[in-house]
Amino acid sequence: MESLLADPVEYGLPIGNFVVPMNPLIGQFISLQYKGLINCIHCGRKTSKSFAQGYCYPCMRSLAECDSCIVRPESCHIAEGTCRDEEWAQNHCMQDHFVYLANSSGIKVGITRGTQIPTRWIDQGAFEAMPIFRVRDRLLSGKLEVIIKQQVSDRTDWRRMLRGEPENINLADAREQIMDSVGSDIENLIAAEGEENIMPVIENNQVQITYPVREYPDKVVSLGFDKTPEIHGRLLGIKGQYLILDKGVINMRKHAGYHIKLTA
Repeated sequence: MESLLADPVEYGLPIGNFVVPMNPLIGQFISLQYKGLINCIHCGRKTSKSFAQGYCYPCMRSLAECDSCIVRPESCHIAEGTCRDEEWAQNHCMQDHFVYLANSSGIKVGITRGTQIPTRWIDQGAFEAMPIFRVRDRLLSGKLEVIIKQQVSDRTDWRRMLRGEPENINLADAREQIMDSVGSDIENLIAAEGEENIMPVIENNQVQITYPVREYPDKVVSLGFDKTPEIHGRLLGIKGQYLILDKGVINMRKHAGYHIKLTA
């Protein structure tokens, strides 16, 4: 789904050549019908199964954006000359990245390009977030993340995230606690890589994010088109990339490339 930072976040669901505004549908009965067709979001090839959230198998095996280093940035290997697509890497990996703290299901650390702020935080369902370092490239941001995740997780508990809003966390205080614990390791990395390549973000610019949710479920039941071709129910809200229905939740990003019909 497309998203725009507002109060609350505004969502749009791309269907065919149109983007359907979803916020006005909250509180209404909706039906999502899978038409039995999946096209790769990269090459357009018809595929019987989606890989890596929308790709066909050949693209999943060949594209740089589907390589294992996407989920493990500290293993970025463009410098070794083995990247699947160096042009793609220059535009995505060899750009400034931010290491950030966020609170979605509790505090976590993550990385993203500056152009993906605040979209990345919204996609994760973060209630609040704050950049703490600006870093030269993806590899270096991954190395810094590895150090910080000795103290805080780098994962979101999506079920917990969908059960309600977490308690407020002062992320500036959390940053100081992290520095007290692993500051020497971070300083060693800065000394090795250069101060100009790892720069602390001094400003305490914590961003608050609200989501269009009328009601959170007591129990989170995951729904998907592969097992349930038609999903319907009252739309209770939207958070992250999830539609929250009274009968369960569905991760729309997971179903990228699926042809669906929306009825409201």
